[in-house]
Amino acid sequence: MFVFSFFMQTEKRKLEHIEIVLKKPVQYDLITTGFENYLLNYNCCPDLNLEEVDTEVEFLRKKFSAPIMVDAITGGCKEAEEINKGIAKACQKFGIGFCLGSQRAMLEDKSLWKTYYVRDVAPDIFVAGNIGIVQLKEYTADEIAEALKKIKADALVVHCNAAQEALQKEGTTNFKGSLQHLINFAENFEMPIIVKEVGCGINKEIAKELAFSKISALNIAGAGGTSWCKVEIFRNPNARDTYAEFGLPTAFLLEQIAEVFPKPIIASGGIRNGLQIVKALALNAKLCAFAYPALKAYADGGVKAVEELLQKIIQEIKIGLFLINAKNCKEAKGRVIKMK
Repeated sequence: MFVFSFFMQTEKRKLEHIEIVLKKPVQYDLITTGFENYLLNYNCCPDLNLEEVDTEVEFLRKKFSAPIMVDAITGGCKEAEEINKGIAKACQKFGIGFCLGSQRAMLEDKSLWKTYYVRDVAPDIFVAGNIGIVQLKEYTADEIAEALKKIKADALVVHCNAAQEALQKEGTTNFKGSLQHLINFAENFEMPIIVKEVGCGINKEIAKELAFSKISALNIAGAGGTSWCKVEIFRNPNARDTYAEFGLPTAFLLEQIAEVFPKPIIASGGIRNGLQIVKALALNAKLCAFAYPALKAYADGGVKAVEELLQKIIQEIKIGLFLINAKNCKEAKGRVIKMK
């Protein structure tokens, strides 16, 4: 009975997360992404045809039609299956990446694998599975690899979310030795691993420790978008709002981490438009990722609304590249000015 209720608890939490993100004020109010402190180095007479600007990038040996990925949203409950398939279908149409929510629920209850499976609607795009850093100690590498194979994932995202866990009423807060365990785990794991936060940011010190490990990429997931601290405060009646506005801004982290991490960096945390994405590319990001805009679009208008969102953002990226005389994403690097 205890085991059953524990499994159900995880599934119930996933549904609560979706409802709170869509219905409660959980976006940052005081902390911004920091991208407003940077200006694109505008070229009023680019030697380009806008229609010929190329947004395609390659990430972990997979082609993306634009440097964007819909980041981890959900999984592990019936509602998640519809959301994942709907958003993944839109990603397939535009040839961009998609990251699933934590597969912890699937590891606890293997029958939930269908809530994560999107290959029937997204056979070609980059799809990443997902597990928490603490769960790496709870499951073997073989069990995690099997969960990824079941959904035909291209990579594993490991999320490091100490702030969220500390505020979650049933959170796992023993992170002792977790970073070294992650480094050791990556040493022999058969798939690429992306390390991410969930909206409070990965600092320069952690990035430096991971720089020469077998980790393939970092998703900095800074502050400025959805606050998962706020989400957990809404779920926990005993929690105070002391840490509601907690974290390190995305743009600040991007500039810091680019100095010490030589592998691909994904900028996420408050990414809402193509202008921010071009600024991130100029600050050394390989890709940008966002979750809330896609979830909100799907909730409001289904797959069509997500497609419209993606089309708009991709066009904004093309315009941003054009306005800094960059014919592709690679040429955007450095074409940004920091305001004092």
